Amino acid sequence: MFNNIKGLKVAMHNLGCKVNSYEMDVMSQKLVDAGCIMVPFHEKADVYVINTCTVTNIADRKSRQMLHRSKKENPEAVVIAVGCYVETGLEGVKKDECIDLVIGNNKKSEIADILEEFFSVREDQRDKTLGGTTIIDINHTNEYESMRLTELPEHTRAYIKVQDGCNQFCTYCLIPYARGRIRSRDMGDVLAEIKELSAKGCKEVVITGIHVGSYGMDNGGPNLVELLEEIDKIPGIERIRMGSIEPRFITPENVERMAAIKKLCPHFHLSLQSGCNSVLKRMNRHYTAQEYMASVALLRKSFDRPAITTDVIVGFPGETPEEFEECRKFVEDVAFYEMHVFKYSPRKGTVAAGMPDQLTDRQKSERSDVLIDLTEKDSVCYREAFIGEELSVLWEDEETIDGRKYMIGHTDRYVRVAAAKGSKEYENAVSGHISVVRPSALLRPDTLLI
Repeated sequence: MFNNIKGLKVAMHNLGCKVNSYEMDVMSQKLVDAGCIMVPFHEKADVYVINTCTVTNIADRKSRQMLHRSKKENPEAVVIAVGCYVETGLEGVKKDECIDLVIGNNKKSEIADILEEFFSVREDQRDKTLGGTTIIDINHTNEYESMRLTELPEHTRAYIKVQDGCNQFCTYCLIPYARGRIRSRDMGDVLAEIKELSAKGCKEVVITGIHVGSYGMDNGGPNLVELLEEIDKIPGIERIRMGSIEPRFITPENVERMAAIKKLCPHFHLSLQSGCNSVLKRMNRHYTAQEYMASVALLRKSFDRPAITTDVIVGFPGETPEEFEECRKFVEDVAFYEMHVFKYSPRKGTVAAGMPDQLTDRQKSERSDVLIDLTEKDSVCYREAFIGEELSVLWEDEETIDGRKYMIGHTDRYVRVAAAKGSKEYENAVSGHISVVRPSALLRPDTLLI
């Protein structure tokens, strides 16, 4: 029973990756099941839950800002810091007077029980870590935290977390310290969750994790491709989309098997970080630019015009103008559908933070602008290539653009498509259904219009 928290108004805010999004959906369900009332974040609440991120210094700052904003919104509310920022900055979190309760990554599924215990003691005796029970040493756990969605958080699509942790230890990254070593979810549990969501109307699942390509490597179980093959058999699921994967996962054998999975979307987020070999080596990335290009070629050979997206870091310590030009030329040659460009941000406790020749903010911004301009042009070219072709679109939500209502959906390559209200196409675009359309133009640079 949850007598202490039943009826409490809870507002939640998520920062960070798709894994965090999945985990927040699960936490929200746990609190609703315990009798809490979920309210929008901008409304006054009794409890505020901030699912934090620590991937960059900016993410840390945003996490702190949202925690402080919550306490300012209602000084009497209980403010909870959850997740990665807690794991890497626990001492600072403990001292922050705006934070009443902290919960580590492997305790998220217990949020309702933790909150019930927190409210069971007198206010002047509450401990923000409940004597340490709300935090575990993330780097000494081999257990995958059991979490499962029981309700569909969106009309048509659900993120499905299948893996946690990372063993890569890139020199710029704190995530292995925030998430621990790789841990894989039992395949039967994954399939059971997807079957339940499919029965409730889910059409598309996005398979995600911290280092999803390592699925099965920690326990000798089925690998990621075998998991995808089993998901392909589930009735009602019409699309399977993969989260971010490493270039080394793209082997001839894996690609041959993936190409045979009918429901698998030809959309691959292939992590790059730099197109320059010397920078990749300083980053401790375990591939070369040439190996990456071979992975891209393999995907393009096996799939029809796959949407290949990536992440690139500019201004890494010691990055010379020549190294940046090598990277720029490389990404130009690849011609990504979309490229997320990040300016290098030093993270205290990482190897890269102590490297010599740190670049200035101005240098990083100039290089970032170059790649952003490049990816905007490439993205438009990729979308324009589908004008006049028949495309399968999964319709999701209604949205207002420039004062007019549109039904919005995505193709299997995650190209955004809109149908204007009043058009025949709009009337046929029933949310939650897939239909075949023929786009006629670009509504705006990121959206095809039918």
